[in-house]
This record gives sequence, C-alpha cells and structure tokens, in this order.
Amino acid sequence: MRTFRCQCGRKLFFGSTRCVACDATVAMCPCCRNVAAMAPQKDGSWKCTAAGCGHVLKMCQNRVDHEVCNRGVEIEEEDQPRCTYCRLNRVIPDLKVPGNLEKWRRLETAKRRVLDGIELIGLPIGTPSQNELLPLWFEFKADDVQPVSTGHANGVITINVKEADSVHREQTRVEFGEPQRTLVGHFRHELGHYYWDLIVKPKLLSEFRDLFGNEEDPTYAEAQQAYYKDGPQPDWQQQFISGYATMHPWEDFAESFAAYLDMTAIVITAQSFPRIEAEVPADDFDKWLQTYREIGVMANEFNRDIGLLDLVPEVFTQPVVEKLRFMASLGHPSKLARPAHVR
Repeated sequence: MRTFRCQCGRKLFFGSTRCVACDATVAMCPCCRNVAAMAPQKDGSWKCTAAGCGHVLKMCQNRVDHEVCNRGVEIEEEDQPRCTYCRLNRVIPDLKVPGNLEKWRRLETAKRRVLDGIELIGLPIGTPSQNELLPLWFEFKADDVQPVSTGHANGVITINVKEADSVHREQTRVEFGEPQRTLVGHFRHELGHYYWDLIVKPKLLSEFRDLFGNEEDPTYAEAQQAYYKDGPQPDWQQQFISGYATMHPWEDFAESFAAYLDMTAIVITAQSFPRIEAEVPADDFDKWLQTYREIGVMANEFNRDIGLLDLVPEVFTQPVVEKLRFMASLGHPSKLARPAHVR
C-alpha cells in the first residue's frame, strides 16, 4: 500500500489517524486520495493539508462514534455522515456483544485497503444511485440459529465476523490446507465474484469461457459437491492459481482476481520505497508480473528467515499468467500510475 507524508515531513501510512511526530489529526482525503494531516476549522470541519488539495472535510461518523474508519467525507455531502466505503455496509456486527467492536475494526481496515486498491486499478464500485451498476453491499454477520457462510450473491458480500478472530481463522486455514487465509484475501476473492457479475457476465462471457471454461457445465452445485468429495484436480498447479480454483470456473476467476489484486497492491507498495526497483509502466502487464515475481522472491526469503509463510505462494504457469492478464483488462491500467503527493 502507498505511503504518504505529513505536513511535518514524517511518513504516514494507509491506516494512520494521527501523526506520531507532530500529533496532527490524520485522515484519508477522498478528493486527493492522500492520507494527510487535517487542519481544524472554526466550524468543526477539517481542511486537507496535502499539497495542491485544500478540500474541506468532515470525519466519517464511524470514526467519530467507534474509531473504525480513517476516511473523510466531503463537506458538501450534508446528508451523508459516513464515507463512501462505510456507506456500503448493510449489516455490521452487534456492538453490544463483547469483542465485536474490535472484530469490526479489523474487518473495516481490510475492506478499506482492498477497496482503495480496486479504485486504483480503475474498477467501478456500484452504489444505489448508479442505476447502470450492480450495487455493492457488505454484511458482517455472526452465526445465529443458522451458521453464516462467507460469500457473494447479487452484489452482497457476506463475511462471518469470526473470520476477524485470528485463532479461528488460523484453525480454518490449517483444516482446509490453505497457504493463506486473511481478511484481505476474503474481500479480494468475494469481490472477484462481484466483478464477474458486474463486468464479465454482461460483456466478456465468451472471452471468460475461453480461459476459464463453461460456468454452466457442470453446475456450481455439482462442481462444489465433487470438490468437497474428491478435492482439487490432480496436478492443479499447471493450470490454476490454487487448489480451490479447480472447483468451478467462478472460483477460478475469483481466485485469479484476488491474486491480481495481490500483485498490484504489492508492486504499488514497493513503489513507495525507493530502495526497491518497482517503477514500471502503468500499462505493461508483463513488467508488473515480472516485478511482482522479483519482489516475491525477496519477500519470501525474509518471511522464511523468521518462520512465516511465503508472501507469494502462487506458481505462475502460462495458463495462470493469461488469466491474470485477463484481470488486468477489466480495469484501466493507467490508473495504476501513482497519484501525486504520495511521497
């Protein structure tokens, strides 16, 4: 993820809410897309101090009430107390339940990071006011009489709040033999299903089927039953990004989409650290992939030095590369160029 600079010169990070050097209040400005110090105004509003910005904001109500958000809201949006990302929440955890507030904070932190990456690569986010786009909603639910399944349906992404419990998540990761299982990974995967509905199904179905197969044969239910009975296809590494991707073309797409978001996020992060050579043309997919591989080799060795899992576990065979290239075609690669003022 990109890094930023406070007005005092100290480095700020994506989730910063206060500068550790000058103690300035910090927020993500929705206008210039920078995390910047906010100058208090007499009327209770805040002015973004990022170079060339100066927009006047108010703090997202979820920050004011619960300290779970660091994004601002344009002051002109008088009827909108919450930021554009928090408005996508249709259900949040019951905050009267002990521990749920902290779980919600973790969910929102992961969601903001992923949605920011989505916007950087130029993909649209549907809202109820945009009739031409499938609205995107998030529901963060806990098990009740019926267990809650993390998934996507018709623009609604549901996340079971116990995924924000690191112990539960690690137990599930080991049980299912997943190399990685994170909140960020959940959001990226489920958003893959959303963008299949939003972009691929109405516009790119033929191209999708050429790469991923026919999503109607077998049906999803049949493929799911077979996967949980027999496991992933033999030698899946030659054609797929993960074992789970072998279950059905929809899951192959979602897993590949998540891997593409991993790649773009990590290369963009590397661009904020000049010692890492990561300056690549915004529209050169092959160079982005090459840079990601090079960063992955280094990062994996760092992780192995202290006994952590590999950062880049995927094997990029040519069929996988072509699937990632398809993901790159969905957005506007020029948006990958670093916005101004991020250093």
